[in-house]
Amino acid sequence: MQLNITFIELGVDSSVAFMYSLFVWYFNLYSLPKYSLLSFNTGFFSKRLVMSLFTGIIAMVILVTVHHAFFPKYHFGSMMLMYQFRGILINLTIFMFIHLLYQNYHAQQILVQFEKIKTDNLNAQYELLKQQINPHFLFNSLNTLQAMIDINDSGASGFVSNLSYFYRFSLENKKEDLILLEQEINILKSYIFLLKSRFEEGIEIRISLNEYTGSTYIPPFTLQLLIENCIKHNIVSLEFPLHITVYEENGLLFIKNNKQPKNAESKSMGIGISNIKGRYSYICTKEIEVINNESEFTIKLPLIYENFNYRR
Repeated sequence: MQLNITFIELGVDSSVAFMYSLFVWYFNLYSLPKYSLLSFNTGFFSKRLVMSLFTGIIAMVILVTVHHAFFPKYHFGSMMLMYQFRGILINLTIFMFIHLLYQNYHAQQILVQFEKIKTDNLNAQYELLKQQINPHFLFNSLNTLQAMIDINDSGASGFVSNLSYFYRFSLENKKEDLILLEQEINILKSYIFLLKSRFEEGIEIRISLNEYTGSTYIPPFTLQLLIENCIKHNIVSLEFPLHITVYEENGLLFIKNNKQPKNAESKSMGIGISNIKGRYSYICTKEIEVINNESEFTIKLPLIYENFNYRR
């Protein structure tokens, strides 16, 4: 059987296929979602495929109609089904190729993000360890203890017990990613005892949590670091007492303090807050929120219920 296909007809046919392929390529390319760790899911893949096929069918109708208008003697309109079938095959091929490229890029970005998170987590653990074994804090604690012993303060024994408990807990839990908030509050109370022994009425820390909040999870020493951050950047004295409140509201843990900045502000680039943000990004999908106004400084921490958002 001999096919009577002219070069013009072949050229026009190739023109339809080329223009359709070009359109489909750029349409699928620019319809890709903006990259994020949460953007890649099966449901969105299906919607994109349906949208691509539907748009491709419309584009093919337009291309065939235009070519038929310029070359009516070749009756391209009567071969619409053949062109649509060919268009669907071209569309599927291009769509899957771009999808595989995007999937490969997404996987590579996840690996990069994972390595970055691991590095940030190691840095956070290193900074946390330095904070836990902070020579300045230990020096102040020992000075306070010496002063208590010199005046025969009956609270010296309790001070030693809380200092010992605090450092023992620090060493035992420094490698944990999460602990119960109840445990965090217990160690925080020992830390508050040490602070009260040092600053007396110059600092007031109130904790207001309901009975269910204690069963949630939190990265260890988060509250201690935040309170230490408050002391580091604010005046703490009998004349200007520092008030810190820890409470739960709408599934968030609030740490709020009044602002009374020191005259000689310490040279800080927000390492403490950055470390806590890094640890939360490693552990859960929710971010912490910082509110800094003229009178108050507030940190909002997402509570983690039964490891609900925990990443491993």
